[in-house]
Amino acid sequence: MNEEQTIVIDVVSDVMCPWCFIGKKRLESALREIPEIPVAVRWRPFQLDATLPHEGKDRQAYLNDKFGGRERAAEIYSRIKSAGAGDGIDFQFDKITKSPNTLDCHRLILWARADGLEDKAVQRLFEMYFLEGVDLSVTENLVAVAREIGMDAERVAERLATDEDLDRIKTEIESAHQMGVNGVPCVIIDERFALMGAETPETIVAAIKHAKETKPGAAA
Repeated sequence: MNEEQTIVIDVVSDVMCPWCFIGKKRLESALREIPEIPVAVRWRPFQLDATLPHEGKDRQAYLNDKFGGRERAAEIYSRIKSAGAGDGIDFQFDKITKSPNTLDCHRLILWARADGLEDKAVQRLFEMYFLEGVDLSVTENLVAVAREIGMDAERVAERLATDEDLDRIKTEIESAHQMGVNGVPCVIIDERFALMGAETPETIVAAIKHAKETKPGAAA
C-alpha cells in the first residue's frame, strides 16, 4: 500500500451511540464499493455523556433524565431500531440495563490499535452493548472483549486497573470538541473533509473519491 496515497479516515465515535454503530456498517458498505482506493480507518474517542459515573447509570433513569420519560425515549429508539434494521443491525435496546461511562472502552480501543485489532474491538463493543445488553462499565466485560479478539487479556486487566492513557483519551475528546464536533459519528476524511452523522454509503463513497482526486500529489 502506498502510504502517501492512502486516504486516512478518522471516525469520531462513542460505543454507546447507536448511530455510530449504524455509521460503522455504512462505512464498511462504502469501502466495499471502492476496493481500489487504499484506506486506513482510525477510531477516535467521544463521550455522549461525560457526566456518567465510572460505574455507569441505570438505563431507565438515564433515559428518563435525557428524554423526559419512557414514552419519548421509546419513540426515539423505535426510529433508531428501524434505521438499524435497514443496515442489518437488530438493536436489542430492551436488553440494556446500564448506560456506561465509556472512557475505559476508549482506552481498550486505543490499546487494540497497537495490535492491529482496533476495528475488531469497536465492532465487539457495539455488539455486546446493543445486541447482547452487556454492561460495558464492568471491567471484566472489557477484558472479555480483549480475550475474544486476541489481545493479552491479563495485560489489559492490569492496565484498566490504572489510569494509563486516561488523560490521553480525555485530551482527544476535548480536541474533537474544539474542532467543532458536538455529535457523533463524525467521519473525517484525509484530515480535510468531515461528514456529520451516519451518512449513506453513496455519500461516503463520493466524499472518499473527492478526497482522492484532490489529495496533494494525486495524479492528474
